[in-house]
Amino acid sequence: MASSMESLVSDETQYLKSFQLFLDRSSEHQCMQNFIDGILPDILARVGDGKSSLDVMGIGSGGGEIDLQILSKMRLKHPGVLINNEVVEPSGGMIHNYKVLVSKTPNLENINFTWRKMTSSEYEDHREENNVDTKMDFIHMIQMLYYVSDPGATVKFFRSLLKPNGKLLIILVSGASGWSELWKRYRKELCKSEISQYISTGDIKDYLDAEGIKYQSYELASSMDITECFTEGDEKGELLLDFLTEVLNFNKTASPDLKAGVMALLRDPVCSTEIDGRIIFNNNLGAIVVEP
Repeated sequence: MASSMESLVSDETQYLKSFQLFLDRSSEHQCMQNFIDGILPDILARVGDGKSSLDVMGIGSGGGEIDLQILSKMRLKHPGVLINNEVVEPSGGMIHNYKVLVSKTPNLENINFTWRKMTSSEYEDHREENNVDTKMDFIHMIQMLYYVSDPGATVKFFRSLLKPNGKLLIILVSGASGWSELWKRYRKELCKSEISQYISTGDIKDYLDAEGIKYQSYELASSMDITECFTEGDEKGELLLDFLTEVLNFNKTASPDLKAGVMALLRDPVCSTEIDGRIIFNNNLGAIVVEP
C-alpha cells in the first residue's frame, strides 16, 4: 500500500548506502568537478579581492570531496591567503569521513577547518542564540536544498550572510533533468517527509526572479545508469530506486499502480535514453551563483 511508504531520509544507514551507489552509477561528481575546474575559478577570482583572509562556508558538505576541490581552486586564485572554512553537516558519519579525507590530503596549508554537526536550520538558531555576526566571502550549498522545510527562506538567510563581494553557489538537479520530470508527475505520491523537498534549479530561479535577486545560472550535463532498477529482485537496483524516489524500500511498499507508473516514466524518453541496452537517466544538474 502507498500509505505504508516512508521517506528514505528517515533511515540514515539506508540513505547513505543508496547515496553511495548513486555516486558510483552516475557522473555526478565528475560533472561537478568539470564545473569546478572550468567555470568556478573565474567566480572565485572575484571573491574577497585583496583580503588577507577569506571566510568560506559549506552547507550540507557530506564527506568533503567537493569542498576540497573548491578550496583547492580558492587557494590557486588567492595564493597565501588564510582560508577559514566552516562546515555545516548534520551527519556525524559524513563529518568523520570529511576529517579523514582532510588528514590524507596534502597542500591544505593556510586552511582552518571548523565542523558543525547540525542542520542548516539548527545553524540559523546557533547564530541567533550566540549572537554570531560573521559574514562570508563564499557559501556553497551543493545538493542540499531538498532537505530543508523552506528552500526559499534558506536561500534568503544564507544570502544575508554574504559580504559585499561574496557569492552563494547553489547546485541542484536541473529543471530540464529526468528528476524534474519524475517530481512533476509524482511529487504528491512520493514526497513523504516535511524535510524532503522535490525541487530543481527551475524552482530556485522562480524564487530569485520573484524577489528581484541577481544571479548567474549554468547547466551541467550528467547521467546515471539505472538499468539494474528494471531487474526484479536486484539489490542494487532496489537501492537505486529508493534513491530515485526517495522512498525507503519503494519496491516493497509502493502500490502496484504507483510502482508501474514510476517504472514506466523512468524508461520514458523524457527521463532516460537507452544506449546499448542500458537505461541512462538524465541526471543533469544546474548551478546558480547568487549575488549579495
